[in-house]
Amino acid sequence: MTGEGDIKVLIVDDHQVVRQGLRTFLELQDDVVVVGEAEDGAVAVEMAARLGPDVVLMDLVMPGLDGIAATRRIGELGRAINVIVLTSFADDAQIFPAIEAGAVSYLLKDVTPEDLVAAVRAAYRGEPRLHPEVARKLMAAARSGGGAPPPAAAPPAERPDELTDRELEVARLVAQGLTNHEIAGRLWISDKTVKAHVSHVLTKLGLKDRTQLAIHVIKSGLADEA
Repeated sequence: MTGEGDIKVLIVDDHQVVRQGLRTFLELQDDVVVVGEAEDGAVAVEMAARLGPDVVLMDLVMPGLDGIAATRRIGELGRAINVIVLTSFADDAQIFPAIEAGAVSYLLKDVTPEDLVAAVRAAYRGEPRLHPEVARKLMAAARSGGGAPPPAAAPPAERPDELTDRELEVARLVAQGLTNHEIAGRLWISDKTVKAHVSHVLTKLGLKDRTQLAIHVIKSGLADEA
């Protein structure tokens, strides 16, 4: 039974043993409830629409509708559902399309149980988690000016120079991979204030999430303007 404040999770993987292992571990957490399991992308989209999970753990390589297409369709539902990619593959052909499709985090299946549940809790707050190899590839692509996913939103409505000094400071710290709490501690402001600044920056730049913001900061040279 789902209680108030519980994080509702949908597990999507075509291997039953993987789904069972994830369910067994996640259900040991006091604040996590597994609301369903799906063996392919089409079932995942249907269950996401019906069950309204907070977080989806999404495999990418599955028969029928794959994880990237399923992630995109879940995003089109218009619900507050955050997708964590959990896969064995860290190649560019999977990473960039998955993030472009709307995945908030990208993890590999060698992730530790502790890091996995931390990623679930972070996704619930809308904060990304990236496997170190994935983060390296994203940053390398952003710096080279090619390969990284473009923003899924409309072109920026305002120029970057219309950000306030504080918003620029927060944006640079997001690009360094800091969480809201870590940014708050660095700048001596509250977590709530950091969240508001991040929201304002995303709106001004026409970006969708923190991952796109980090890429934008690096590609635009804002990271170097201290």
